[in-house]
Amino acid sequence: MTENQVDAAVTGARRAWFAWRHTPAAERGAALRAAAATLRSGAASLAEIHEQDTGRPADEAVESIFAGAGTLEQYAELGPVHRGRSLHGAWSATDLMVPQPRGVVVALTPWNDPVAVACGLLGAALVTGNVVVHKPSERSPNVGVRLGELLAPAFPEGVLRTVTGDGSVGARLAEHPGVDVIAHVGSTATGRSIARAAALTGAKALLENGGNDPLVVDSSVDPAWAARQAALGAFANAGQICVSVERIYVHQGIAREFLAALTAEARRWVRAPAGTGEHRLPPLVDEAHRAKVHDHVRQALAAGAKALTGGQVPDGRGTWYPATVLADCTEDMTVMSEETFGPVAPVRVVADFAEGLLAATRGPYGLAATVLTADMEHAQEAWRTLPAGTVKINDVFGGAPGGAAQPRGASGTGYGYGPELLDEMTTTKVVHMTSPGRL
Repeated sequence: MTENQVDAAVTGARRAWFAWRHTPAAERGAALRAAAATLRSGAASLAEIHEQDTGRPADEAVESIFAGAGTLEQYAELGPVHRGRSLHGAWSATDLMVPQPRGVVVALTPWNDPVAVACGLLGAALVTGNVVVHKPSERSPNVGVRLGELLAPAFPEGVLRTVTGDGSVGARLAEHPGVDVIAHVGSTATGRSIARAAALTGAKALLENGGNDPLVVDSSVDPAWAARQAALGAFANAGQICVSVERIYVHQGIAREFLAALTAEARRWVRAPAGTGEHRLPPLVDEAHRAKVHDHVRQALAAGAKALTGGQVPDGRGTWYPATVLADCTEDMTVMSEETFGPVAPVRVVADFAEGLLAATRGPYGLAATVLTADMEHAQEAWRTLPAGTVKINDVFGGAPGGAAQPRGASGTGYGYGPELLDEMTTTKVVHMTSPGRL
């Protein structure tokens, strides 16, 4: 996509904004509900495209698409009741704090969950009166295009636009002076370049970037149950989830049992026959990503880690990678210090809970963290101490709807979900109004 085409997309969106921002909030919500209904009706065909683009099985993709439709429906309800505040001024005056749409929102969305993530950003932006230029990841362009074809007819022409291309297109959009918000879910490196671009244009940068999410396993829990939790966190969607478990710290008192159970779990994830209802790993998104995942594993093995299962690139075509458990890991290994984003569970044995918790706090990232413990004192200490936007106790995934976390450090900035995302998509104006003075 050329610079002129990017400019035309942003300029066209700006023209559409002048009418869309005057549309009553209830009508914007109704449009979002209509878009959600269309998305639900087209979920099956979109899931097939999803599988072709990303490798995620169509039945799992359908669940993610329905989750995206549910998010649109939530914002359809939340948007019209998103309100400001009245202030206590003089008796003769009216003083208000009023949220208003920011303008043109560029949404740069990832390949690993391309529909659900996009629906969150698009829903919050559109229902608050913004217009959106959506660029899906170049690794899942067909999903993004089809998503736009399903959603855009619910809105006036130009309110939702989809553009495709590689990172250079995203960079041009981020640098465009006509953009008011850049909402990005993806790598930390890209997020930092977006932040630099936004600093020059004055756009708001809303970033959910990489993570290196730790799992701390206390001695007070059943090691077999803990291993199931760890396997789910590390291997679901082949580890290609933003809040996947990336590094594990297990108390030495249960380490042997935990590692044996985790190894068995990894093999079950690999070998379960299709159609049995058991887990089967999907492939990684492409060969380049598999090469990166295996490079992290290879470096760890060369530095002294031991592969209890997996750790080898399989023969034949495709991009599948086995569920891998690495023991004897150390903090200086890339697989422990950076985001691998694959089906790899690197484990370090620690002397006690305090050592594991301290190790979990280290590093530049702060997206999410999980602690498995039956000790309430340890649980309290963990959620208060861990420098992450989301802390989960005894459950690697899940949580009540509407949770809105702020990632820390290299993991980004700003609310990415929940009602608070409506605040991110709007800007607040203070209004002071009183009667004119008499001559």
